[in-house]
Amino acid sequence: MKGLFPITRRKKVSIPALFAAIILGIAAWFFASDPERSPGGLNIPSGDFISSETGSVSVYYLDVGQGDSELICLPTGENILIDAGLSEGADQLTTYLGQLGVRKIDYLIATHPHADHIGGMAKVISNLEIGKIYVPKVADSQVPTTRVYENMLDAVEKKGLRLTQGKAGMTVLEQDNTRLEFLAPVEDEYNDLNNYSIVAKLTFGQRTFLFTGDAEKESEQQMVKKYADSLRSDVLKVCHHGSSSSSSAGFLKAVAPKYAIISCGKDNDYGHPNKEVLTRLANVGAEVYRTDEQGTILVSSDGTDLTVKTGLPLLAAS
Repeated sequence: MKGLFPITRRKKVSIPALFAAIILGIAAWFFASDPERSPGGLNIPSGDFISSETGSVSVYYLDVGQGDSELICLPTGENILIDAGLSEGADQLTTYLGQLGVRKIDYLIATHPHADHIGGMAKVISNLEIGKIYVPKVADSQVPTTRVYENMLDAVEKKGLRLTQGKAGMTVLEQDNTRLEFLAPVEDEYNDLNNYSIVAKLTFGQRTFLFTGDAEKESEQQMVKKYADSLRSDVLKVCHHGSSSSSSAGFLKAVAPKYAIISCGKDNDYGHPNKEVLTRLANVGAEVYRTDEQGTILVSSDGTDLTVKTGLPLLAAS
């Protein structure tokens, strides 16, 4: 397979042999399952929820249950997909993309290797034309062990796609009044896989959007230190589903969002979003929207004004 990272395939071995191999450290670059996962599906929008404004950017914060997925549709016709929710919602996700008329993902970003963020990636890669794929490079000792990981690798390998390491300081897209850049991960190695999350900032005209994956306080502090003057964003996809391990006061002060979008599952087992996080968001003046309460959320902008649409009914996948 062509690409930045080599794929290490595992042979089928006995459980003791597998544990031994893990202890020795199998070289790997991507994905591990997240203990904080629960089943979730996608709320598919009706036709009147589809934004078709010319000259505007449309950002869909998809209701994928206890997971993450955001679709950015640029006025150039290019599409950016950040994460793809759980594997249980993969069929609904691809159906949704089809309803929007999306046939190609020009920039596919897997923020970090947890199943509630990359579960639908294999289906997306298999069913759609894919341009560039960005992933973080995790330490070799943090070995992938899941079927989700294998499915992703199979889909990438089958299409002969190239994987590019996403890290702080990269500019992915810059044209006219549009810029997409990465602000994290800042370091090469973390103890917690969540801190490998690619954090992407989209600038469209005068308006800015920040997408944070599951970045936690360690990564937040590093971004505040490195990008103190450029973190400010109008719309924030709240880190880690609103977990108490993220959304530190210093980070939220630096971002100072007008709108904060929390992606989490209804009645999830983890208490997301955390009450203290909601208080901190209120303290910085952010208007909060939640996929567990309002379904898929569409934020559109012509580069000056911002429009938020909610109230999406749950429809069956076709």
